[in-house]
Formats: sequence, C-alpha cells, structure tokens
Amino acid sequence: MPSGDEAGVSPGAKVANRGLILATATSLWDSGLLDTLLPAFHRSSSYRVTPVAVGTGEALAMGRRGDADVILAHAPSLEKQSVADGFTINRRPVMHNDFLVVGPAEDPAGIRGGHDASESLLMIVASGAVFVSRGDASGTHFREQELWQAAGISPAGDRYLETGQGMGATLMIASQRRAYTLTDRGTYLAFKERIELEPMTTGRPAMLNLYSVMETNPARFEQVDNAGARAFADFLLGDEAQSLIRSYGVDRFGEPLFFPDGGREEDDLDGS
Repeated sequence: MPSGDEAGVSPGAKVANRGLILATATSLWDSGLLDTLLPAFHRSSSYRVTPVAVGTGEALAMGRRGDADVILAHAPSLEKQSVADGFTINRRPVMHNDFLVVGPAEDPAGIRGGHDASESLLMIVASGAVFVSRGDASGTHFREQELWQAAGISPAGDRYLETGQGMGATLMIASQRRAYTLTDRGTYLAFKERIELEPMTTGRPAMLNLYSVMETNPARFEQVDNAGARAFADFLLGDEAQSLIRSYGVDRFGEPLFFPDGGREEDDLDGS
C-alpha cells in the first residue's frame, strides 16, 4: 500500500483537502502498484497524491460529484458514459492485464482449463459450488455481471456470496470458503502466496482488463485541480511510468502484473 508522503486512504474513507485526489480501483491498491507509481510521480513533479481506493463505480461517482481530481478505473463502458455525460474528460488507456476465474485445487465444478468464462459460471452453478462475488459496483463486479448475463443466469441463494469488499479481501474469503471467484490477474498474483486458489478459466479478448485514466471535468467542477490531474495522467502515459508498469512484479512473480498501453488505441488491445 502507498506509504510516506503518498500515504493512501483506506477504501470508503472520506477525504479532506489533502493534495491531488486520485479515485482508483482497489486492485491497484491491493496489488501494490500505486506504491511504485505515486512516489515516482511525487519525485518528478512535487505533487502529493492521495489515492482513494474504491470500486470503479464509486470512483466514477466521485468524479460525478467533483470529489476527485483524477480517476484511474477499469470499466470501459461506464467510463465512456461518464465522458459522454460531461463529468470526466481525456480518457486514455494506461495498462491492462486480464481477468481470471479462480477456484480451489480440487475444482468441484470441473472448469479448469476452460476459455469461456460464462460457460464456466454455468458449470459452477450446476455443480452446487460456491461463488464469491465482490458485489461492490467495481470494475471486476461489473465484468462479472456481464458474464452472468451472457450465461443467462441471475445468481442468487446461499451458494452466491457477495462480500461488498475489495479484490484482496474477496480472494481471502473465497479461499477460506473453498469457493470460486473472478479476479484481475494482478491482485491474484499479489495474493497468491496467502490464498489457496488456482487459475481455472482465462480467455482473451473477452477477459481483457483495461485500466484508463481520466480527469474530472474542470468546466463542471471549478474546485478540481485540473493542472495536477493532467500532470498525473501525462505521467502515467510517459516513459518512466510505463517502464515501471512493465517491470512491476517480474522480480517477485516471474511475470508482470500489468502490461503498459500508453499511446495505444483501445480498439487495438486484445489482451496480449
């Protein structure tokens, strides 16, 4: 988690006037990536950033209220709607990884090695296994809902648990319950040593997990620090940050947790 001058705010906390406010996904908090990016930005710009780690839905809601200067999120359709509605501006891809369905090694639903996540969800339901959802209007929760919709299922009952918490906490609960869940790869790798869950279902481009940065619209909210927001967004797309993203996690996990997308067009991304 961020530390020092870039100390973060726990998910859901209210923020006073404490420098540039970044509303961001919990996966970037839980994975530890912010602990690398924010000090680098501070050194290069002198801006002090306070990250508020919440689900993407709440991060975008903060932008709609003018409670954040800059937003780093991962729910493309919701982000595009926010821009269309005039609450945020200059949405640009920063990086991606992918989503995984993970579950216990014994795999009671028999989904290991699958590439169709919606089909895997059908098999989980048919097997009577437990599925743990974030249930928090995050980008991951939004993608999960899309997969259930594609499967033609409205999940409910005592085999479908909603945590209302971030990705790290949800992975811990799923591990304790010997259950399945949907996660981004970065948070899974960051928590891999603390949980007993294994990757079961992947699939690209359907499971692409794209993170984009956008600024809260200063024409709508005069209190926002647009100069700081633009500086941070430009930093994320610059060579230093993109290099940090490319290498983050390689030493510890043998593979990167995220892949940089600065300068790439969203339509060209396929999860590779």
